[in-house]
Amino acid sequence: MMDKTRKPATGISFFEKYLSLWVLLCMAAGVLIGRFLPAVPDFLGRFTYAEVSIPIAILIWLMIYPMMMKVDFASVKFVGRNPKGLYVTWVVNWLIKPFTMFGIAWFFFYVVFKSFISADLAQSYLAGAVLLGAAPCTAMVFVWSYLTKGNAAYTVVQVATNDLIILVAFTPIVALLLGISGFTIPWETLILSVVLFVVIPLAGGVLTRVQVIKRKGLEYFDHSFIPKFNHITIGGLLLTLVIIFSFQGDVILSNPLHILLIAIPLTIQTFLIFFIAYVTSRKLKLYHCIAAPAGMIGASNFFELAVAVAIALFGPISPVALATIVGVLVEVPVMLTLVKIANKTTDWFPPEPDIAG
Repeated sequence: MMDKTRKPATGISFFEKYLSLWVLLCMAAGVLIGRFLPAVPDFLGRFTYAEVSIPIAILIWLMIYPMMMKVDFASVKFVGRNPKGLYVTWVVNWLIKPFTMFGIAWFFFYVVFKSFISADLAQSYLAGAVLLGAAPCTAMVFVWSYLTKGNAAYTVVQVATNDLIILVAFTPIVALLLGISGFTIPWETLILSVVLFVVIPLAGGVLTRVQVIKRKGLEYFDHSFIPKFNHITIGGLLLTLVIIFSFQGDVILSNPLHILLIAIPLTIQTFLIFFIAYVTSRKLKLYHCIAAPAGMIGASNFFELAVAVAIALFGPISPVALATIVGVLVEVPVMLTLVKIANKTTDWFPPEPDIAG
């Protein structure tokens, strides 16, 4: 059985709660910079290596590295305890979610919105959706788990095993679906992106976590060390969005309706995946404290990784990057809606004992 007593210190922060508002403000700021101060994106565009924007790469590291420190990989030793919730997480995230995302996005971009979106843009938006669909949530899911009174220890195991799977599954799934989408797969760039934005920050995060806990203890790490990085993570995200939107200004001003068109299939996918995991957990008679985080992990996205890979593969001015950013825009309000649904349906699940396991 797993200790249910260890909970995150806080719920959703002010910045996280209104993340969609900050994204909109960053969109406006970036578009205005691109429109009236074009020298800024022109200057930043000079700093590239192997077609990767160095300023954006640095900011993405500021986003991802603190998140990786939160994952306790020592928890993987509990993988054999009450494995049904883990099976739901793994199957939904890796055998269902990427492919339903592809199917839903393809249907909307190529069929429903055919009159509004050119074939080239449809292909790019589909690629952005694929990147989101192949990257299940890593950090924010701890917040969603807390808000739904999830079993914190079990959530850690779900996230830790998911992150290990990312190392081997993300690249081939993305390559397969992008290939179906009509893109020539730049394998070297794709693998390099995973190394830069998953493997290295993951290894660095694990080493930092181990060393800090060894010297100062877990209490200090959770309540003093990690909180120092919260504003850095959000700041890195927002600055990244300003830069990207400054590159995307002409695209957005020419196609403002496209933000909404991209958001529609992403929102539908989020609800669909949540209920697939949530209802499956109900059928398996799992406790709510395990079922809710299982649904949240599948529904939410590791959008930082999706944005990073989109930029590395296609560049910051690509519509692919724009599609992944819309994922950031819709994430928080949709996930908060799902939190409310989960909290109102606790009676769907068997009553849990004092310790769930």
